[in-house]
Amino acid sequence: MGPSSRQAERHARQITIPEIGPEGQRKLARARVLVFGAGGLASAAIYYLACAGVGTIGVADDDRIELSNLNRQILHNPHRIGMLKVFSAQHTIMGFSPETHVVAYPRRVESVTEMVEVIKEFDAVIDCTDNFESRDLINESCILARKSWVYGAVSGFEGQVMTITPGRGPCYRCLYPSLPQSSDNSARAGVIGVSPGFIGVLQASEIIKHILGKGSLLVGRLLYADLLEMDFSELHVSKNPTCRYCGGHMSMEG
Repeated sequence: MGPSSRQAERHARQITIPEIGPEGQRKLARARVLVFGAGGLASAAIYYLACAGVGTIGVADDDRIELSNLNRQILHNPHRIGMLKVFSAQHTIMGFSPETHVVAYPRRVESVTEMVEVIKEFDAVIDCTDNFESRDLINESCILARKSWVYGAVSGFEGQVMTITPGRGPCYRCLYPSLPQSSDNSARAGVIGVSPGFIGVLQASEIIKHILGKGSLLVGRLLYADLLEMDFSELHVSKNPTCRYCGGHMSMEG
């Protein structure tokens, strides 16, 4: 069976793309994507996953909306200040795309065991967190669960994104063999809304390509964007032989 008549009409412009078509739209409708975080990166990623017709989106976050979030977190609005972000995200996407099922996890997942159990229910993961420790936990859990995930980070006008696919390319710890001492939490580092918007859209694009099995993913390729100078560069990363997670070799080329 193809997409329903309502879905076909809504997604008509992308179904005509040769790389998608009715079969690709069916894949998107069956797909289950888990997003860690419900802030700036997640706002763009979740919106565009729903736009594409991804059938189920999980959102995990224990944070509540603050006024200072609203320069970049477009899932939320001033009337929801104090609300848990996952429920705001759920409400927004239900209004925008009623056929998208949003699963809310209003809690912080702090152990690998618990995270693996959550991740196992999904096809792929997007990291929209704002600290190295959370990303390290996501990395280990996705490797154990054999799930691909997309890393993203922003600061000021800058951002970076990379896709990690267990067994195929380097992991997050190949990129960062030792976690930096200081957090890059966006609550402390300045950020303008266009940066998480841009990087979040790239994260959604990577997941959509992963679901469709089309195009070239950013596996072993850290894409860096400087929106102030409109400059883009790529750092090539391979496996690190001493990595305790994936045990390959790392080499970097400018």
